[in-house]
Amino acid sequence: MPAMLTMQGVSKSFLGVRVLHGVDLDLEAGEVHALVGENGAGKSTLMKVLAGEHVPDEGVIRLDGTAHRFGHPAQAQAAGIGIIHQEFALLPHRTVAENVFLGREPTRRGLVDRRAMREHTARLLTELGIGAAEGLTPDTPVRELSVARQQTVEIVKSLGGASDVRVLVMDEPTAPLADHEAGLLHDLVRRLAARGLGVLYISHRLREVFELADRVTVLKDGRRVTTTRTADTDTDRVVRAMVGRELSAYYPPRARPEELGALRLTVTGGGNDRLHAIDLRLRAGEITGVAGLQGSGRTSLARALFGAAPFTRGRMTVGDRELRPSRPRQAIRAGLALVTEDRKTEGLALRQSVRDNALLVTRAVTTKGPPAGRSLAGLLDRVRLQARGEDQQTQYLSGGNQQKVVIAKWLAAHPQVLIVDEPTRGVDVGAKAAIHTLIRELARDGLAVLLITSELPELIGMSDRVLVMAKGRIAGELPAGAGEEDIMRLATSAAERPATSAAEGAV
Repeated sequence: MPAMLTMQGVSKSFLGVRVLHGVDLDLEAGEVHALVGENGAGKSTLMKVLAGEHVPDEGVIRLDGTAHRFGHPAQAQAAGIGIIHQEFALLPHRTVAENVFLGREPTRRGLVDRRAMREHTARLLTELGIGAAEGLTPDTPVRELSVARQQTVEIVKSLGGASDVRVLVMDEPTAPLADHEAGLLHDLVRRLAARGLGVLYISHRLREVFELADRVTVLKDGRRVTTTRTADTDTDRVVRAMVGRELSAYYPPRARPEELGALRLTVTGGGNDRLHAIDLRLRAGEITGVAGLQGSGRTSLARALFGAAPFTRGRMTVGDRELRPSRPRQAIRAGLALVTEDRKTEGLALRQSVRDNALLVTRAVTTKGPPAGRSLAGLLDRVRLQARGEDQQTQYLSGGNQQKVVIAKWLAAHPQVLIVDEPTRGVDVGAKAAIHTLIRELARDGLAVLLITSELPELIGMSDRVLVMAKGRIAGELPAGAGEEDIMRLATSAAERPATSAAEGAV
């Protein structure tokens, strides 16, 4: 039997620049087919052609053997194509049912038929195995949902307008999700595939590609490099096809003991409502990784050090000065910098230029300019930013280059301690390697780096030692090169212990 979906010889140009070169792709019913590649490889453009958002210059799309040429997204939807973009398109103050039928509300006697919306949404939730016990009902306001459940609403929304959706395109669906939330989404994708839907799944997370997908197609520079069953390949081969180098090149060499310098930050008995008995030492030249399950206190630790949700007990020293920041401005002036986990809402002013973003901190908090002897252009060159120029709006940069602007913003403030929370979330593998190299270079230049990441391979590959957190405490420390099993064993065993007094460790 022919594949449910085939795309043959698809080409597309914008302003005379060819971004897709005769790409072939096929999808079976009930299959999860991953599409991977660096930013700019053509993944999203190919999917927008399929969804009717772009008209191809050449090539043909066939569904069940019938040729289609979509000139509008509504035509693709009518043919059974659903797409979920990276950015949510939900109205937080409306209910789940109202969002599912947003822009296509059923009517009765000239009025919106809210009962029909609720009943149809309830039926979809039941079919997908999602019930009220999970906090998701047709009448639940979207603002009350977790990010993972908002992603679920996006999926239900893509199915709600047409009960005969055959192909579901998911573009980086787990980028905003923590690991346990991503697991919930994976379960939902498997249920969709079991119903006979074909799922085209774009992701930078290669681990989930191998856990979830039946096949994987690699795009590079707008061309299909290879398509293979995930059971017949491995991460190294996929990375090599994507970026032309081995996975071992992902992580730069760790620091040698003689490269470590003075103590940059010390915490003794630190605590607040979420953290207890925190003892921490960060040295110049060292990358200290922080592991832990969701809710273990990793981000709370970053926010406490930075004065955003400050310690209320304990002692903290930055350099040779005792200081317990009560607000971020104090922390910045003391030499701390925080690259937050959500660069788009907390790290950048997306509609402003690269220049304005790179100078956000120095303009708001300090009177200093870029580091001594270094112009802004030199600073952007230091982080290897790829942009048309300093005037380019940050929203038009790739995820990796946006993250580099965030790092440049903090380097301009002359930090001693750099705290990075999920530094490569939503970033392709080539940009990840560049960010890894940059972070290691900054450590070698004398910064103390606290690295928080949910990706265990990244944590292990980058860290000179690993702190494992559970229930707001540092449960233990592991040396460089500790395995995933060692980290997870310590994290899970500590999480299962009975909680002790929140006041423990008060000084």
